[in-house]
Amino acid sequence: MSRGFHSIQYRLFVLFLFSMSAIVLIVSILYYNRTTVQFHEKVSGLAKQNVSQTAGLFDLLLKGYDSMSKSVIGNNDLNRILSLSPVDSPAVDYFNERSITNILGAVFLSKEDLIGIHVLTDYGKVYSYGNYGNVIDPDYAKADWYRKVNESPGSMVWLGVFERSIIDQIENQTVFAFARPIFDLNSHKRVGVALFETSPQAIFKAMDNLKLGAHSQVYLMSGEGKLISTTSKAWDEPWLASLEQRPKDGDPVVIEQDKQLIVSTELPYADWTVLSVTPDQDLNVELTETKRFLVLVAAALVLVATILASVFSRTISSPLKRLISEMKQVEIGNFRGSLNVTSYQEINILVASFNQMVNQIAELIERVKISSVSEKNAELKALQSQVNPHFLYNTLDMIYWMLDEKGHDRLGEVVLSLSRLFRYSSHWDEGAVSLREEIEQIEHYLTIIVTRLEGRLTVDIDVAEQWLGIPLPKMTLQPIIENAVKYGLEPLVERSGVLRVYAEADELKLRIMVQDNGAGIEGAALAKLNASLQNPEEAVVHEESKGARHSGGGIGLVNLQRRLRHMYGEAYGVELRSVLNQGTTAIITVPLLPAVKEGGIAGGGEYPHRG
Repeated sequence: MSRGFHSIQYRLFVLFLFSMSAIVLIVSILYYNRTTVQFHEKVSGLAKQNVSQTAGLFDLLLKGYDSMSKSVIGNNDLNRILSLSPVDSPAVDYFNERSITNILGAVFLSKEDLIGIHVLTDYGKVYSYGNYGNVIDPDYAKADWYRKVNESPGSMVWLGVFERSIIDQIENQTVFAFARPIFDLNSHKRVGVALFETSPQAIFKAMDNLKLGAHSQVYLMSGEGKLISTTSKAWDEPWLASLEQRPKDGDPVVIEQDKQLIVSTELPYADWTVLSVTPDQDLNVELTETKRFLVLVAAALVLVATILASVFSRTISSPLKRLISEMKQVEIGNFRGSLNVTSYQEINILVASFNQMVNQIAELIERVKISSVSEKNAELKALQSQVNPHFLYNTLDMIYWMLDEKGHDRLGEVVLSLSRLFRYSSHWDEGAVSLREEIEQIEHYLTIIVTRLEGRLTVDIDVAEQWLGIPLPKMTLQPIIENAVKYGLEPLVERSGVLRVYAEADELKLRIMVQDNGAGIEGAALAKLNASLQNPEEAVVHEESKGARHSGGGIGLVNLQRRLRHMYGEAYGVELRSVLNQGTTAIITVPLLPAVKEGGIAGGGEYPHRG
């Protein structure tokens, strides 16, 4: 038992199981806490949204009632009749009552939720219109609601929801009552009161919109803290008064108190407060389900972790046991064995290293043999391919002097130019040369070309002395001029060719122009060439078709662009401009060195010849 406890398999099993269980527990707790916070934020946001919608519903409803009341008290005929002094004439009373009844009936029929409209004059006469016959309470003037309306300066008085009509002794259904005083439009004296009783269903629906759960209760309270209406069958007014639910500045208030979520907002149109109280049992249903789900998932994950711990510990210990057995074979001198194991990456690497160690001696011997043979072959090929360039220089110089003795001056110049051209190009290195050296080199090259074209080419090289010290990568001008001659000037038949090499400078840059009046480049081919020059690292040098330029000898425009950018940076290099059948200009842009701008590089502005 002690031996098994100290084994790597047992230790890995316990470690893996404990780690997985701890991770599952921590993740579950963090997830539950985060879910709880998000849920409360969501409920709070939903509560504010609901209470804002409810306030909007009340606002629309009360504004509609206010507008309806104004259509009654602002009626000219009604005001005229109520302003007349009472007379003892049955005919006049009948006529006035009929006129007022018609006015009230028109308003009553325009609203489906109206239960009754009552106009109470200051001299005791009452005019009513409703669903049934009206029996007016004779003591209405002593009622509290009548006192509130009398105290109003003319604004609407929202009386609230009542179990039955507050003035009609026959009407016993629940009503929502509101009233406002009536003033003579001419003398501005009060002449009566307009009382309206409507069905409270619109009020109840607006209150139901504020419920957040099955056990939510909604309370509608007046500015004095009196209960106007509620969805609860029983309520505790002292408890309601103790709640810190009063909103401020019209903003909804969302608080948690006594394990309940309380949401309230003001209804400024009526100076009311609507209040929603939802117990935690309604709010935490989703959290309870989440907790139950997390417990089940955690139990399942622990079970899976136990199985994985067992498999994981075995997959590590089993290959190690096989490796130990194979190492014992090596101890007795058996180096030909090869252990095949498929396990974790680290164990596979360990086994592969062991196999490599066993076979390393034989493999190293074979590699040394192959390396020795390859090295000797390479040395032999290098010796066979080695050519002494001085032999070629001397031979060309000898041919030049022989031609000079026989008076072949023109041919001698060609041979001498070829000798100097070969001498310049054969000493290749990655260092910079001067513009002067480059121009001398292309002059030799152009001597051969002008001779070959037999007067069909005119060359004009005009570069100011102050720029001849500018450093350039070796073989910068030669591939551009070679392309200009081969693809631009040689195909000319009807006119002579002209090749210009000149330089232009500004404060920071020098532009070396190689211009010809040759065949030019077709637009698509020119765009393709410039695109390859913009991305020289991605371009592939290959043969171009039908007029596209390509430099021979493996030193093309793309390679030149790479060398220029390597030397000076991305802002410099080669750019081509061309018009078909009119000619091509290659622009080489390089930076101006401070010493050059001041009058040339020290030492005469020249680099030593690299020949």
